[in-house]
Amino acid sequence: MTTPTATPALYTGEERSKRIFAIVGASSGNLVEWFDFYVYAFCAIYFAPAFFPSDNPTVQLVNTAGVFAAGFLMRPIGGWIFGRVADKHGRKNSMLISILMMCFGSLLIACLPTYKDIGVWAPIMLLFARLLQGLSVGGEYGTTATYMSEVALKGQRGFFASFQYVTLIGGQLLAVSLVVILQQFLNEDELRAYGWRIPFVVGAVAALISLFLRRSLKETSSKEMRENKDAGSIRALFRDHKAAFITVLGYTAGGSLIFYTFTTYMQKYLVNTAGMHAKTASYIMTGALFLYMCMQPIFGMLADKIGRRNSMLWFGALGTLCTVPILLSLKSVSSPFLAFVLITVALAIVSFYTSISGLVKAEMFPPEVRALGVGLAYAVANAIFGGSAEYVALSLKAVGMENSFYWYVTVMMAIAFLFSLRLPKQAKYLHHDL
Repeated sequence: MTTPTATPALYTGEERSKRIFAIVGASSGNLVEWFDFYVYAFCAIYFAPAFFPSDNPTVQLVNTAGVFAAGFLMRPIGGWIFGRVADKHGRKNSMLISILMMCFGSLLIACLPTYKDIGVWAPIMLLFARLLQGLSVGGEYGTTATYMSEVALKGQRGFFASFQYVTLIGGQLLAVSLVVILQQFLNEDELRAYGWRIPFVVGAVAALISLFLRRSLKETSSKEMRENKDAGSIRALFRDHKAAFITVLGYTAGGSLIFYTFTTYMQKYLVNTAGMHAKTASYIMTGALFLYMCMQPIFGMLADKIGRRNSMLWFGALGTLCTVPILLSLKSVSSPFLAFVLITVALAIVSFYTSISGLVKAEMFPPEVRALGVGLAYAVANAIFGGSAEYVALSLKAVGMENSFYWYVTVMMAIAFLFSLRLPKQAKYLHHDL
């Protein structure tokens, strides 16, 4: 009687450790990128007068918000440039250039002279630094999503790829936490004079640490792939993979919109619509975002069990059915705890998408145009629908049509569901590559 031969392990212990370290190295840069990008928004109230002198604080904030929006608009360009670099010259090189650019942008903002010192050149240089950061973060998503998807362990790709959003949300939480800490130690005048510069210095230093980690990463693209005549070609992307690009664009539009609705816009919604105190809203959102961050690996593991396509369908269906009831309930909520529960439920629905979004996108494209396809489709949809979420919501509220925004999000979620139906039951690419 013969004993059955044991199935060989998919990875040796050493290979497994190397891949986990690669996930850590790639995601560390992602955390730093998003920390640096959102520090601007959280510190704007303090540095606005230094760059846009005006008797009206609202005008100052509008000007800084315009610079923030310019960073958003640079994302598609960043997605295209860095996607091409990643496909043509390697994922690692693209990630190194991206983190260096973010480091330079943050350091530049930290050291900028004010309007009082150099006049109109101050806001011009602030805009330039912000454009650099927008380019950087626009390229970061596609390249990191591609790299993490390619290096993740088979059978656990949903779990490991979910750490892209763990660090993305973690970057936002760290940014707001650092500002809150500074508020405890510095008074208002000190924050306006120099305190706002500290988070940008921290971001620049953190970027250098991430650069050190990323330098030791192993490249996942092959020499043959990089030398392919179609590598990083936007013409090849639209010639051979137009359907995949449109599919990714379709469900990313809804995903980006609902993500920004229940994260960055929600704090303002709790104050302006539900009538909560700003500090109470901050506590609610900090707790909800922390739980949301912790949910990502759980939903990533769930996707490994039920399939990425099924996770995306649950996301689209639940988002379509629950968005209006949740937002209407939040509109009249008086209990902070109930508001916290409702937002957490909404973010759990969003987690069906965010935990695996980068991986699902990466599986739609072959390696020679993967980073370009993921990065460009994400950046375009994110800039148009995610970046405009707050503006659309506030504009509709200003004309007495706030409820229309709820239905706008619902329609986009229904579209995301329909596009998710186009996803193959088994990935066409990626699982064959490694």
